[in-house]
Amino acid sequence: MASSRISFILEMTRRDFIERFAGSILGSLWAFIFPLVNLVVYLVVFGKLIGARLPGTSDMYAYGIYIAVGIIPWTSFAGTINRSTGIFLEKKHIITKLNTPLPSLFVHVCLSETITFVISISLMLLILAVKEHSFHSGYLLLPFVYYLQQILALGIGMFTASIAVFVRDVRQLMDVILQLWFWFTPIIYVPDILPDFFRKLMALNPMLYIVDAYHNIFVYNTYPSFKPLIILTIVSHIILGLSYMTFRYLEKDIRDFL
Repeated sequence: MASSRISFILEMTRRDFIERFAGSILGSLWAFIFPLVNLVVYLVVFGKLIGARLPGTSDMYAYGIYIAVGIIPWTSFAGTINRSTGIFLEKKHIITKLNTPLPSLFVHVCLSETITFVISISLMLLILAVKEHSFHSGYLLLPFVYYLQQILALGIGMFTASIAVFVRDVRQLMDVILQLWFWFTPIIYVPDILPDFFRKLMALNPMLYIVDAYHNIFVYNTYPSFKPLIILTIVSHIILGLSYMTFRYLEKDIRDFL
C-alpha cells in the first residue's frame, strides 16, 4: 500500500515536471534556464548596473543576493499554497475516476516545488562559489529552514484546498492574500526602513523569520535566530495537524461534491 502511494506521488511529480515544458525544444532545460536568468538579473542589474547597496555591507552584489535568497524560497512557499488550494479541482478528473489517496496530491505538489527550489538554490550556490563567496557551517541549516517553510505552506494549502471545493472564491482570495503577504515580507527591502508600528506588526508574519534565516545565512554570514524558528516549528506543525483534521472531517463531502 505504501509503495503504491510512493509510486503514485513520484509518477504525478514526473508528469508535472514534463508537462510544464511540454512542446518546447529545450524541454526540461528550461527548469535551469529560467532560474539562472533570474539570478543574473538580481545580481547584475540590482547590484552592478543600478548600484543598489545593502546597508552594513560594501559588497556590490549583496543587495542582489538579498533579493534572490528571499524570492527563491518565497516562490516555493507561495507556489505550494497556490497549487495546493486548487489541487482537488485541478485533479478532479483523476479523483472521480480512481481511488486516489488525496493527501498524496499535497505531497506531489510539495515535491514538485522542492525540485524547482533545489535547482534554483543550487545555481545560487554555484554562482556564489564562482565569485568566491565565503561559506560557513550555517548553510547546513538550509534543509531545515526549507522544511519549516514547506510545513507551514502545506498546512495552509491543505486547509484552503478543503474549503475551495465548496467555496470557489477561495482560490482568488488566496491570490490576493499571497500578493499582499509578499509585500508584507522583507524580501526586496530591509525592515529597518519601516516605521516602528509596521515593524511591530510585521513580527506577526511567520515568513519574516523564514526569510530572515535565509538572509542571515547567505548575506550576513551568520546563523539564523533559533528562538523564533523553534516557536515557528511548533506553530507550523500545529497548523498542519489542524488542517489535516479539517481535511479528514470533510474528505467524504469533498469526494461527493466533486
